[in-house]
Amino acid sequence: MRVIAVTGGIGSGKSNVAKLFVAQGAALIDADAVSRALTAPNGEALPAIRAAFGEAVFQADGALNRAELGAKVFGDTQALASLNAVMHPMIAERIADKLQSLRGEGCAIALLDVPLLFETGMDRFADAIVCVTAPEEMRIRRICRRDHVTREEALRRIHSQNPAEVTERLADYVLSTDAPYALTRRRALSLWQQILADGPRRPVS
Repeated sequence: MRVIAVTGGIGSGKSNVAKLFVAQGAALIDADAVSRALTAPNGEALPAIRAAFGEAVFQADGALNRAELGAKVFGDTQALASLNAVMHPMIAERIADKLQSLRGEGCAIALLDVPLLFETGMDRFADAIVCVTAPEEMRIRRICRRDHVTREEALRRIHSQNPAEVTERLADYVLSTDAPYALTRRRALSLWQQILADGPRRPVS
């Protein structure tokens, strides 16, 4: 089974590119969806988050207050590291399980959509990696429009991740989304065909 990963900083357009690849027949494993499941009501990550951050990041009904947790960790390196120490091993374990299930089902191509692919070591799952990128000002506008946050908050989120140039250097392919959607779509689909033609670019562990 081919395992192809798509990564990129917040606001880069990564998820839209992943949707285009899935439409070509890949089975999607979305790290953000895995994270949301782990932090949903009664989710497996909630006890560890409560132990690390206390009741202040929970609502009265016991549900996670995502906005409050985000306010605590973005811009605070130590707090973010504490959250990552809780979440990343759990997410990696769930992704490994999902990959195993897909292999058992005879799946031909799995697509990993993982924002912090290299930061978490989950690049080890993929035999080819695409970094989706866009100019910082474009990313800021996208984040502000999508998440209804200030420019300063958007920048804090961007700077909480690896610099774009680091991720680009580590990836096997780089795709910019700085063009109108129709052109980005053509570029993405052309790249997908190239990835399939090239075959695996790295060993999978």
